Amino acid sequence: MSAAERDAFLEVERTCRVASVGASGPHVTPLWFVWDGTALWLHSLSRSRRWAELAADPRVSVVVDAGTEYQALRGIELTGRVEVVGEVPRTGKPVPELVAAERQFARKYLGSESFASDGRHGWLRLVPEYEVSWDFRKLSGG
Repeated sequence: MSAAERDAFLEVERTCRVASVGASGPHVTPLWFVWDGTALWLHSLSRSRRWAELAADPRVSVVVDAGTEYQALRGIELTGRVEVVGEVPRTGKPVPELVAAERQFARKYLGSESFASDGRHGWLRLVPEYEVSWDFRKLSGG
């Protein structure tokens, strides 16, 4: 995918799969996200196995994919290290870095312009170090 195709794809797809590694091995979980053009913002429960694993080892691989038939498969894998942004759990204190991500999240998932913190989630930012994408629709010239 080109950068423009990647951005358009990540804007509309709703669920990613986050792969972390803990003491018991690999762990993959679905999660909602937003993409700002340079970073993937993950809104995660702060009292979850995923959060604990990423706090201990911030290396992560995230996959977003779509399509059900072989010729329609497309997706992207983003790999790197996550960093926590804002307080944990997020209570709504002003954090300038989160304004755009929270507004985008509210639009995408809540159909709203305002985001309300629930005191259970926190924000993780992934600026990808590695990216790979695929679009099998292009194999048939579509």
